[in-house]
This record gives sequence, structure tokens and C-alpha cells, in this order.
Amino acid sequence: MAEQFAQRNLPRLDVVVTNEKPVQAAASKLPAIVRFTYQKLQTILNLYGRQVAEGEWRDYALDFLKDRALFSIYRHHSERPLYVIEKNPKLRERQGQYLVLGQHGSVLKRGHDLGAVLRVLEPKLSLVK
Repeated sequence: MAEQFAQRNLPRLDVVVTNEKPVQAAASKLPAIVRFTYQKLQTILNLYGRQVAEGEWRDYALDFLKDRALFSIYRHHSERPLYVIEKNPKLRERQGQYLVLGQHGSVLKRGHDLGAVLRVLEPKLSLVK
């Protein structure tokens, strides 16, 4: 058989047996990326759609980072965001993993339930006489 490899100019492969454990795949070393679940994203997009219909909001951006997920809401795409809805799982056991930031970085609402946190962005009803 060695003559057949030599005649074809094919490389010869040798097998080496060791007692070492196999190296874990590199994918396991990659950090997890925080994301919104489908249901949570649907809740955010329902609010966003209502505000777009009212003419208040016009654009949004999604950012998925290692430690948090961000949904930024814009009136115009060239401005800084009006609001940022953030999911930070590190704060799950403390203040709540969901928060809404205002245009200048101030925390408007923080909590464990996204629906309750998003109520701060709902338009206020007023009585018209």
C-alpha cells in the first residue's frame, strides 16, 4: 500500500494515539450574547408601532452585546435616542433586569416585568372638555 501512495505522490497520513482528553471546541469559550425573547420583543414592538402611528417615534435600533441587549427609540435617525429599553440579566436578582433610560441617560423606570417598565412610555390619557 505504501507503494501506491508513493506512485500517486499523495501525502501519507499517520495516526497518533494519545491518552490526552480532547480539547473543547472554541465555540464553548465564546461569551453568550444577551437577547430579547420573541415575546418580549413583540411587547416592545407593539408599543413602538402605536407610537409610530401617532407620529411620535420614527426609527429604532437593536444592539445585542455580551452583557446586555438594547432597543433604542429615535424621533429622527440622526439624533440621540429618545429612549433606550435595556435588558441586563446581571441585575435580575437585584433591581430587575429591564430598565428604560431617557434621552440624557436618566433611569425612568426599572423592574422585573417588562410590561410594567414599559408603562412609563405609554401616552398619558387626558380629559378633553
